[in-house]
Amino acid sequence: MTHDLSLHHRRRPPTQAELRGIPWLQQLGPEARERAVAALLVGDALPGDHVCRNGRSVTYWFGVVEGLLKMSNDNADGSTVTFAGLPPGGWFGEGTALKREPYRYNIQALRKSTVAGLPIDTFHWLLDNSIGFNRFVMNQLNERLAQFISAREIDRLGNLDVRVARSLAALFNPVLYPGVGEVLRITQQELAYLVGLSRQRVNEALAALQAHGAIQVEYGGLRVLDLESLRTSLFLDASPAMAKREKYG
Repeated sequence: MTHDLSLHHRRRPPTQAELRGIPWLQQLGPEARERAVAALLVGDALPGDHVCRNGRSVTYWFGVVEGLLKMSNDNADGSTVTFAGLPPGGWFGEGTALKREPYRYNIQALRKSTVAGLPIDTFHWLLDNSIGFNRFVMNQLNERLAQFISAREIDRLGNLDVRVARSLAALFNPVLYPGVGEVLRITQQELAYLVGLSRQRVNEALAALQAHGAIQVEYGGLRVLDLESLRTSLFLDASPAMAKREKYG
């Protein structure tokens, strides 16, 4: 049995605690909320499980209840390009769901994760009948556009400490990932996968960010102390020591 089939067969109704972790449910009226809750399913993804694959038809609009996923694609030469990390509270693929087109990316679990899925027909019913849901989706699309513009800029950065800082800032986005809060549960190896650098190089960058007071490295995760500094990374750009770091991780 493939991972896809095993994840498919691990679908179940969400618990009340899991429903409380779905941010857009709070913006629905009684009828819309009742319909959404009746349709929602969750699956317990294992590390390496694909939630969706490039080229497959869209069936659900997905969100992360717990865990960590990555959005990526494969190049013709066999290399992988990672577009974004998806921490708790993040819902993704609304553009694909709106157009009912095949997925243009892969979504894969980096660790054991709980993933929620709203059937595509229910997604469109909510668009037709809920102003609150429409506002949530519009905010998602607007914030996602800014995220991908930022991701393009990050890919071109020569300063790798800045690259790690801004990648971390993206994971702490309170609009896209309201379930993260001030502490992101992530290992240095998982962050290395998302940023596209070695674990050792990520460790060096985190030490620099902690020294500047932007983050605090804790057991099993990272606490953000100054999100705006992570976003701008001006203290890193201006540091002569950072300019001497190697260009490639």
